[in-house]
Amino acid sequence: MQKYQIAKRLEEDSKHMGNCLTERNWRRPLLLYFSMTMRSDASGTIRTSRVKMKDLSASWVLENPISGEPGKQKGSQVFKLKDSYQASRRSEENVEHFIDDHHWQEDEIQNRRKASWSPVKFKRQMLRQKRWDLRTVDLIRQNKEADKQMEATSAIEDLKNMDPVVNGKYSIWRRDFENPNSDSTLKLMRDQIIMAKAYANIAKSRNQIDLYSSLLRHVGDSLRVIGDANSDSELHPSSLDQAKAMGHALSFAKDRLYDCHIVARKLRAMLQSAEDNVDSLKKRSAFLIQLAAKTVPKPLHCLPLQLAADYYFHGYQSKKDLNIEKLEDPYLYHYAIFSDNVLATSVVVNSTVLHANEPEKHVFHIVTDKLNFAAMRMWFILNAPEKATVQVENIDDFKWLNSSYCSVLRQLESARVKEYYFKNHPSSLSVGSDNLKYRNPKYLSMLNHLRFYLPEVYPKLHKILFLDDDIVVQKDLTPLWDVDLNGMVNGAVETCKGSFHRFDKYLNFSNPKISENFDSNACGWAFGMNIFDLKEWRNRNITQIYHYWQDRNEDRTLWKLGTLPPGLITFYNLTYPLDRKWHVLGLGYDPALNQTEIVNAAVVHYNGNYKPWLDLAVAKYKSYWSKYVRFDNYYLKLCNLSE
Repeated sequence: MQKYQIAKRLEEDSKHMGNCLTERNWRRPLLLYFSMTMRSDASGTIRTSRVKMKDLSASWVLENPISGEPGKQKGSQVFKLKDSYQASRRSEENVEHFIDDHHWQEDEIQNRRKASWSPVKFKRQMLRQKRWDLRTVDLIRQNKEADKQMEATSAIEDLKNMDPVVNGKYSIWRRDFENPNSDSTLKLMRDQIIMAKAYANIAKSRNQIDLYSSLLRHVGDSLRVIGDANSDSELHPSSLDQAKAMGHALSFAKDRLYDCHIVARKLRAMLQSAEDNVDSLKKRSAFLIQLAAKTVPKPLHCLPLQLAADYYFHGYQSKKDLNIEKLEDPYLYHYAIFSDNVLATSVVVNSTVLHANEPEKHVFHIVTDKLNFAAMRMWFILNAPEKATVQVENIDDFKWLNSSYCSVLRQLESARVKEYYFKNHPSSLSVGSDNLKYRNPKYLSMLNHLRFYLPEVYPKLHKILFLDDDIVVQKDLTPLWDVDLNGMVNGAVETCKGSFHRFDKYLNFSNPKISENFDSNACGWAFGMNIFDLKEWRNRNITQIYHYWQDRNEDRTLWKLGTLPPGLITFYNLTYPLDRKWHVLGLGYDPALNQTEIVNAAVVHYNGNYKPWLDLAVAKYKSYWSKYVRFDNYYLKLCNLSE
């Protein structure tokens, strides 16, 4: 009954419109009214709901917006969709949002019939809807851009935290994308060369000469493209094309030759051959490094020759030392430097005096050999440090230092030691760096062992600071004389870190003479900057201890040649550990030292083969030494010595 009344009213309303709805036109709104307003609830009761004008979208258009009857208000607006498909979709979406459920009253139907939109208002609604749509699209676009920005930021952070070395991520069969700055292409090409050589050998053994020649040609092309490159950025632009060509050749070879057991056997043979080559190259490299480290460069050879020539030409040999009274004054700061290198010794003296608070109280005792005595003395006559005192002596003038007293001199005169040093061994170039290192001529020089005779060389002194010629002083060293050694003889910086540089590194603990008297885990220490208490040295007869152990090592079974092993033995339990800031070592072999430790150190030591006056020197450490060289000196210019 209710449906009939509603339909009847709608039919009456349509008759009042100027352009009457045809049967086809009015049935659609009538059905739409019912589909939009009638539904059944959970109990099965049919309910209707009100349609709000604001819920109608821009796709609805007005039909007959103004009533044709005079005296009547504007008739009810009848809307229809522009498209039938859109009409069904829109009606379903709007129905889901209708929430005002109640029965229609006759007065509400009358009000809806009177309601109307003007064309201007309808146009505004259309424009408003268009703006909303555009705004929605813009917000969606901004949201997508924000998501992309967040992803990019996250990717950048991941790259920053990513390890630049990607281990185990490449192979010859696929490309590595994990690290854009890696050397994956270079590794790929090198691996291709290895596989190509393996397949080439197999092809040759099977008499497939064409394939053998093709693989060798590709190997040659790849080697030319790689050249000296160490990363992808250094490769030739045609490297990728060559890698692809090699890949095709390998794929063809694999199809024709691949046999798992044969390829594995061939690769093992190649690996063994490569290991043998590496071992041979290591030994050759060790020999060449030792040779380069011990060979005197031409400018450094020129310098002592020029100085010695002028020393005798100008008659400086008759010149007497000044400030003789300071040389034996035990209350001054005395340094001992034993060297045959004029330039290196000058850096030690210059750097020490420059940082000394009272340079007039510092006395340098330099001992050199007969060959370099004139040059060393000439240098310090012409370049004497301001206020400080320098004494240059010739070791050959120490008549008490002879083979009857000195164990090392006696051993050096033996036929067995001469044979070890001078006999031409056919395998001497392949023995490796360890044995070759101890064939260094410096171990034949008594200058290297003179450190064990300090009380005899300076009988009136109480304390003396021993300095090697490959060190640089960066701070005032006078506080070392105030260090209480607690009855010890030697003050030195310990070098052990964890299990490194302990006694078992330097001494042969398989020999009972060593294992029964010393602790293999005892901490090693360094020569190069050592404060010695000469009074305690004399009281404990340290030189005699040195002689005792040196005599027992004539066959070199307790330790190899050198001065540190006998020093560790001689001063065993007699060495006081100094703070590490006094002496930083390793600038002659370790390029990864802590830069802050170097800057804060009182003394830096270029122990190792990479001395600062050689081309082998570690570049970033060289400036610590070179800034104390007076390159404007006449003799340095004459011999073309420059930074």
